Amino acid sequence: MTTPDIPDYATYIAGLPRVLAGAATVFRDAGGRVLLVEPNYRDGWALPGGTIESDAGETPRQGARRETLEEIGLDREPGRLLAVDWVPGTGRPPLVSYIYDGGVLAEEEFKAIRLQEEELLSWRLVPRDELAAHLPGSLGHRVLAALDVLTEGTGTAELENGHRVG
Repeated sequence: MTTPDIPDYATYIAGLPRVLAGAATVFRDAGGRVLLVEPNYRDGWALPGGTIESDAGETPRQGARRETLEEIGLDREPGRLLAVDWVPGTGRPPLVSYIYDGGVLAEEEFKAIRLQEEELLSWRLVPRDELAAHLPGSLGHRVLAALDVLTEGTGTAELENGHRVG
């Protein structure tokens, strides 16, 4: 077997389809409410998280940890992977979104939250039955599926546009 010609291989790679990747972490309080953040650059709320810096070699788990530290000032290793969602794009490439378990935060951890002022306006704790009103589109379904995994003790949820498949 021969080694691919580097310029031809680079051209091949450059021509492959592109996919965006994001990672977030779901944190809860002792009552089961979910920590949401309010971005200043779009409508609706979100989980702490964002784009995985894959060009720099960052993994989804590393991205979730970095984004949590940047956005809310908590440096916590993410727990297990709860959901992976394939979200088709309109005006952008498709997105693969990873959601990790952040566990239950203690009161002192909530008091230690420091928002990234460049991107976030506020944070709040939201009960499960109010999540759909705060989280737009597939994100709301994705977070509910992740919470179901925690409640049911099942494996990672495979999702397409926020809905379970397989």
